[in-house]
Amino acid sequence: MDVTRIAYSPCPNDTFVFHAWAHGLVPDAPRLDVTFADIDVTNGIAERDDDGPDVLKVSYAVLPWIMDRYALLPCGGALGRGCGPLVLTREPGTGTGADLAGRTVAVPGERSTAYLLFRLWAAQAVPGGVGRVVVMPFHEIMPAVRDGRVDAGLVIHEARFTYGQYGLTCLADMGAYWEAETGLPIPLGAIVAKRSLGAAALRRLADAARASVRAAWADPASSRDYVRAHAQEMDPEVAARHIDLYVNAFTEDLGDEG
Repeated sequence: MDVTRIAYSPCPNDTFVFHAWAHGLVPDAPRLDVTFADIDVTNGIAERDDDGPDVLKVSYAVLPWIMDRYALLPCGGALGRGCGPLVLTREPGTGTGADLAGRTVAVPGERSTAYLLFRLWAAQAVPGGVGRVVVMPFHEIMPAVRDGRVDAGLVIHEARFTYGQYGLTCLADMGAYWEAETGLPIPLGAIVAKRSLGAAALRRLADAARASVRAAWADPASSRDYVRAHAQEMDPEVAARHIDLYVNAFTEDLGDEG
């Protein structure tokens, strides 16, 4: 396995985590052939395409549909606390789930962890349920809410730092809901690899991912240009906050709690 095909998002946490590996800075790791893709795309690849990349960043919510073919690597992903998806609206309203009853809500993917958490929350908080759910790329959701094309949006990633710039209001925090209900960290993005690669290769991939995380922490400046190149419209301070929030001890190793 001299070359490993991998697909992950251009978001700062992924480019930060995989920078060292992608640039040949992890000793004894296979060379990477990188494809950048939104999480909804990688979820679909994992579900449908046996000829897809060897390693994928996917939503934890999609795991039940792919675990027969993919193994979860115990590192490299996004799991944590205080980092959950948010439900945003243009107007404060009553500040409760009742504001979404019969309304149109944009979500970043039907198999996304964000949408799974939203469904669990809405079943308790939205009387009669929402009206219609529309799937959009996550970067289109806040403009759609701002412009009135949808009534609310379920957002992920750096949107928790920037939604105020769109004049939007946070109606509910899905991560806070999950933590209150379960006491567990929020399962967002997972790194998976094809089981067909074999146990030895899977261990090697996990070791490489973990080493890449540690290299990123040891020399944060080395990944800066790579991160910025793939997040060109993002303020550098927002990118740094994004990394600080989503790259944590669970990224290095899921451990017993993860």
